[in-house]
Amino acid sequence: MIKVIGIGGSPRKGGNSDILLDETLKGARKHGASCEKIILNDLDFRPCQECGGCDETGVCVVKDDMQSVYKKIEEADRIIIATPIFFGSLSAQIKMMIDRFQSYWIRRYILKIAVSAKKRRKGIFLCVSGSDKKEFFENAKKIIRIFFITLNIEYFGDVFCGGIDEKAAIKKNKKTLAKAFKLGEALVKN
Repeated sequence: MIKVIGIGGSPRKGGNSDILLDETLKGARKHGASCEKIILNDLDFRPCQECGGCDETGVCVVKDDMQSVYKKIEEADRIIIATPIFFGSLSAQIKMMIDRFQSYWIRRYILKIAVSAKKRRKGIFLCVSGSDKKEFFENAKKIIRIFFITLNIEYFGDVFCGGIDEKAAIKKNKKTLAKAFKLGEALVKN
């Protein structure tokens, strides 16, 4: 069974990126995937402290809720990242999580240790913004691509939706919801 982890980076539960993530997970479940959703704002974790504790082992020494996130992402076959745009980039929650994967960057690029034994892991990126500025989505996408490359995850696809600001306004955008559902299906079918 394919295991899918959906990571929600919005501070607002029931918001637009949260709804988009739920729709994508529904698509994955339709094809028998085991799905779990992590809401970063519910976790108790600190940003990377650049303490050097991972320099010798590639393992983060800060003990907090990120330890469970590491484990779940390592075990996942598919990863979905969902976030709103904040100041032209990712939410603080997503960026903080990504920065905590510095230990994996050390592992892969400095220590030359394989990051994941799993083959053919795939990931998708879901992003909403109150603005329609394409460069905001492109900026956020670059960071997600680097994150996926570091973790040996193929960038499989994305859904971007601009001009959505009011909480749950995306429910009116049936085309985008359908695209997210279909991308969730494709993520586990391929």
